[in-house]
Amino acid sequence: MLMSQLSAATDTPVPTLKFYLREGLLPAGTPLSQTRADYDESHVRRVRVIRALTETVGLSVQQTRGVLAVVDDPGPSLFDAFGRALSHLPPEVPEQDDYPRARAALGALGWMCDPGYPAVRQLENAIAAAEAVGVPLDEARLRAYAPHIRGIAQYDMDGIPEDPDAAIAYAVLGTAAHEPVIAALRRLAHQDIAATR
Repeated sequence: MLMSQLSAATDTPVPTLKFYLREGLLPAGTPLSQTRADYDESHVRRVRVIRALTETVGLSVQQTRGVLAVVDDPGPSLFDAFGRALSHLPPEVPEQDDYPRARAALGALGWMCDPGYPAVRQLENAIAAAEAVGVPLDEARLRAYAPHIRGIAQYDMDGIPEDPDAAIAYAVLGTAAHEPVIAALRRLAHQDIAATR
């Protein structure tokens, strides 16, 4: 298909597709001439992924490029690839020497985590922010949240495909796409509960 057809198939303006190409988010099509290229279904899927990451999840072009780089070249370890991809998802938090709040929370739950995993520093930052605004994550709240979060994670992990390349895409893109859903559902549950009180 030509770029105009790719545009129609993905409901994405041609200038946006050209921007994706310039930024290295979308692979080039097969050249037909100096000014025309042929695109296929893999391009349609890629545009949909790019739009989901940038428009729905809200990632920057740089963050999207980082996530897609891991999807395109995951390496041999699902765990390492997932960690690399997570480092591009919000919130981006610089590395620190120690994560005392996160270590304490994870220790209270008995969860095993690599201290270098990006989500540990994200947790540290989130707990510190909650403390700073006067709504600290106390142990009762932590214990109330944990089984539900673990249940969601278990469901996600049970659905990971066996093919390593598909597993990376599923885990990374699923995390990026579903975290906003979880946050929105929590807010909607708050409203539903408040309406019945």
